[in-house]
Amino acid sequence: MEPMLEYLPKNVNESFVTRFFDYPYYPTPWHFHPEYELVLVTESTGKRFVGDNISRFAPGNLALLGPYLPHLYRNDAPYYKKQTSLRAQSIVVHFKEDSFGENCMQLPEMQPLQALLNRSVRGLDIQGKTNAIVSKQLKELLVLEGLSRWLKLLEILNIIAGSRETRYISNQVITGKNGIDSHRMNKVIQFVIKNFAREITIAEVAASVNMANNSFSRYFSQRTRKSFTGFVNEVRLSHASKLLIETQKSVIDISLDSGFSNLSNFNRQFRKMYQVSPLQFRKQYLHAAAER
Repeated sequence: MEPMLEYLPKNVNESFVTRFFDYPYYPTPWHFHPEYELVLVTESTGKRFVGDNISRFAPGNLALLGPYLPHLYRNDAPYYKKQTSLRAQSIVVHFKEDSFGENCMQLPEMQPLQALLNRSVRGLDIQGKTNAIVSKQLKELLVLEGLSRWLKLLEILNIIAGSRETRYISNQVITGKNGIDSHRMNKVIQFVIKNFAREITIAEVAASVNMANNSFSRYFSQRTRKSFTGFVNEVRLSHASKLLIETQKSVIDISLDSGFSNLSNFNRQFRKMYQVSPLQFRKQYLHAAAER
């Protein structure tokens, strides 16, 4: 995709950026940046787009994203309503390799951290006990200053580097570019997010960005490494998984609410994405929730 370039300015006494964000909803569009990013969702729910992956996020979602990896955190519909009391909050850290000093990563002691940063080009989900430890330390990082702050970031990265509780997010390495297509691709994503519950044709999406059907299909697949139909289905299935967890609706109602007109196709696509049927997905979640 052709995402937007984002820049978070450092203060004059900082070698890296740490910010706490508090919004009615996350405002940043599909974007990328040359910095590594640690992002902890502390409040809100929605869909997370990272590289070629679409998944749900909720409080506690923690990820390490590599440079130029396109991503978008899109909140659920209630966050965009007027007069809502909902908040979208997160802790975000932006840093570069030279935040630790010129050629610092060439030191032998830094090899585990360099390996971690190399892996982050596909994005890493940070889970389990590592998630709990790092989340706590990120909150501490917000109030630290000077050398203590710098050392805390190194400590956090060292913990992640030594953990086995990380998982790749994007299936492939996707690199962002900043060009004339930035607005176009963001417009396509937002269109799908707003209209996935109804039938969407390539013709209407292509027309919305002033492209011919064939040109649009080729354009989309070249930039996302998936078909437009496949992308729409992933957005729909992500929404369906949310309804299975948060409601008591029947599978057929959920399939219709998610934009699938054919139940057997919904079941087939859901199993392909999650490796279980919709009912098994719900049962597994309820079982895991009961054990917490």
